Amino acid sequence: MADRDPLRRRGVERLAADRWGGGRSIGAADTEGRELIVDQVEVGEAPAPGGVAEVLGVEVGAGVCLRRRRYVVDGKPVSLASSYLPAELVAGSAVVREDAGPGGIYARLGELGVAPVHFREEIRSRMPTQVEAERLGLSVGTPVILVCRTAFTADGRAVEVNEMTLDSASYVLEYDFDA
Repeated sequence: MADRDPLRRRGVERLAADRWGGGRSIGAADTEGRELIVDQVEVGEAPAPGGVAEVLGVEVGAGVCLRRRRYVVDGKPVSLASSYLPAELVAGSAVVREDAGPGGIYARLGELGVAPVHFREEIRSRMPTQVEAERLGLSVGTPVILVCRTAFTADGRAVEVNEMTLDSASYVLEYDFDA
């Protein structure tokens, strides 16, 4: 990626309902014309960490559906993502499969009657942990960008917390919105 332009992560455009509702990947919004591969996927039930449990409205340690992915663009790992969803909400649905299908988990949540209509993202930066540096193939001194996104239904229920770790050298974060 050093010889390529950084990925433009268009925070507002990528989450538009017509994108995932139309069966398109939100991650592909950042990579148009480039090779995007999700080369590692883990899906299972895990205990809800404290902050995640609070946001999702479940007990700390309660079982949640955990989806972990690693994204590779043009042969270079660029991001890690961990999505937490209420287990009882997604049990038996395509959300618990490695490939959730066209439009990803937001389209599947829509099919379950709990489509996200509002998102909140919190952004931080820090140096990577050793595991993150290894999984992303980062050179020494490269910080990571942490994006924590919460997806909410029309009635304000949080249905997903997504913790993303981005290689800061691979991304430009872009937000375009009206005043």
